[in-house]
Amino acid sequence: MELICKTIQHLPQIARALLQLYPQQRVFALRGQMGAGKTTFMHAVAQVLGSTDEVSSPTFAIVNQYNLPARDCIYHFDCYRLKNLDDAYNIGFEEYLYSGHYCFIEWAEIVEELLPEDIVNIYITINQDGTERTFSF
Repeated sequence: MELICKTIQHLPQIARALLQLYPQQRVFALRGQMGAGKTTFMHAVAQVLGSTDEVSSPTFAIVNQYNLPARDCIYHFDCYRLKNLDDAYNIGFEEYLYSGHYCFIEWAEIVEELLPEDIVNIYITINQDGTERTFSF
């Protein structure tokens, strides 16, 4: 599926479309260049899932947790600072992936070898005008 995001106000619609298309899926890779809007999209995903927590980039923490209703949560990863797979193992990355909770991973290519086969890839591309984004999943 491919969706065009013309303004930030369209992000919740795209998040709803993603979650409706993959209702049983829990592990997602956010793929796009720096500045494409991966963390901004996470704001919309968390909102649509019912989180009232503040969403921020986990660049320095590597993983942020956002609480959801019914004792569920979202794990939001930014793997940009991981130097190798050992760093991922040291933070318990695989335990998060197989926890049954939502996992959204920025810079997933760094931990590609650890990702489950059924991961949903979300590609965010900055369109030529620089303001619109194309979301493909």
